Amino acid sequence: MPRNVHFIIGASGQLGTEFALALHQAGEQVVLSDIKPPELDSLKDLPFECMDVRDADAVANRMAQHGTTHVHHLAAALSARGEKEPQWAWDLNMRGLLNVLEASADSKKIAKVFWPSSIAVFGPKNGPVAEQNGHRIPETVYGISKQAGEQWCAWFRQHRGLDVRSVRYPGLIGELSPPGGGTTDYAVEVFDHLDGPTPYSCFLSKDTVLPMMHMEDAVGAMMQIMSAPQGRILNSESYNIQGLSFDPETLFAEIQQHVPGFEAVFAPDFRQSIADGWPDELNDSAAREDWGWTAKVGIQDLVQRMIVSKRQSIPFPNEG
Repeated sequence: MPRNVHFIIGASGQLGTEFALALHQAGEQVVLSDIKPPELDSLKDLPFECMDVRDADAVANRMAQHGTTHVHHLAAALSARGEKEPQWAWDLNMRGLLNVLEASADSKKIAKVFWPSSIAVFGPKNGPVAEQNGHRIPETVYGISKQAGEQWCAWFRQHRGLDVRSVRYPGLIGELSPPGGGTTDYAVEVFDHLDGPTPYSCFLSKDTVLPMMHMEDAVGAMMQIMSAPQGRILNSESYNIQGLSFDPETLFAEIQQHVPGFEAVFAPDFRQSIADGWPDELNDSAAREDWGWTAKVGIQDLVQRMIVSKRQSIPFPNEG
């Protein structure tokens, strides 16, 4: 029986790096694609295509050349950078997605497509808990593109018979690669400031609660929804998935349990208004009921993993 070939677009990014590594370690056949090669040593020997997803011919040709059966389209302009460069962000997010969907629908070999949506689809009128089909009138370019992307995925499912699957990710926190310009990035970059020499300056207020998720759960959700029987994917758009929710003050207090000398100050910038329009929590009951979703990593585990990863062999202050 022929093996699946997983073509990962945006494989050098925050999510792409972790997902590519997980698939490779699971023994899957993986082809990486991005505008720059991966930095992780364990991925450098894998097949790599330097490709701009906005180039429709390149997308179709490169996927066909490798006999692609599963496409994971993870390349995107995120929320904070998108507000500074709106036309570029819209072009990358929309043209890239449409190129992938069109090439996949035309292919006779591609069985499934994964594309991530985001909590950014929810607008400020949604309330603190975002329901699966809650109020979705986003106020950022990133959110608008994700909302439109959900509709395009639904259209290709209905009219082209393409098996597209999607989840709405919260803020993602992982050890292997830096964040890429999102509003939740403080929860990643803070771990590069554990030992000063100056206090970490947080760009959100101390009580800004947002949904977050460790990369282990983010990758697990992708693998789980892609392996579920097609009959279990009942939602025509993206699925909410909840990991954990916290504010900066709570995260920093947990860090101080391990690094007593850690200090932070709060200097909210333009990203605060973006965060204020997002929900505190996602109701993910549909994902749980339809394909068995569940998160595993809590805040204590998350902080311990991040600190150990950043410090590696450097002892904690109380370890002498």
